[in-house]
Amino acid sequence: MAQQATPVRTARLGRTLGQEPTAVSGAVLLLPGGQEVSGRRPSSLLANASVRALGRRLARAGRGEGLAAHVVHYRYRGWNGGDAHLARDATWAVEEVLRRYGDVPVCLAGLDMGGRAALRAGGHEAVNSVVAIAPWLPEDDVAASPEPVKQLAGRQVLIVHGTNDARTDPELSFRFAERAKKANREVCRFEVHADGHGLRQYRDEVTALAADFMMGTLFGRAFARPVRDALAAPPPLGLRMPLAAGFGASLSW
Repeated sequence: MAQQATPVRTARLGRTLGQEPTAVSGAVLLLPGGQEVSGRRPSSLLANASVRALGRRLARAGRGEGLAAHVVHYRYRGWNGGDAHLARDATWAVEEVLRRYGDVPVCLAGLDMGGRAALRAGGHEAVNSVVAIAPWLPEDDVAASPEPVKQLAGRQVLIVHGTNDARTDPELSFRFAERAKKANREVCRFEVHADGHGLRQYRDEVTALAADFMMGTLFGRAFARPVRDALAAPPPLGLRMPLAAGFGASLSW
């Protein structure tokens, strides 16, 4: 008997979050977390719950501007060392957006390991902005090459991290932001004091911050004052900007 070929795994985009726009003028790709090493398929429903909630908020904010919001479904659950599967799938997703919608600007928004994927894939020419929330980033040391930052030149970058995060080290995201700021002035980082990895205490504020940043980068809306201040402030001030309780309560979208 002839052996059946093993099917090739492919990444895919989830259905459009929110109301599908008649004309797309910008796109946001939501990148879920993952595991350091795993060849298994992602568990889509459980793994995507938090990123889908963020995506729905972003889709609602950009509804009137022609925003298309999609969750990226990875081929594998793991980053898997030098294969960097999640980042490769994020890059594929940007190409898929261009194929579907034409030459539109793209924002990559990732949580946990998806944050690292967003930062790594941010060098694609169609990406104009990156949002990394509680990103999983490796520790820079002498034995390992530091996480690259040069690909972020020309992009606007927002990093958000809880100071009590016991799963992904907030100090590592600060050190990454410090290096990225040297290559690109358009980098800011917000700290959510006393919140943990899931940022549950300040979830509304974090999603409002991400939406404000996305609306400014994709559609030219004026940033809220704290975002303007964080982008303009020199390190370390603009990289340790506290996220105030109630942020976003007065935003119109």
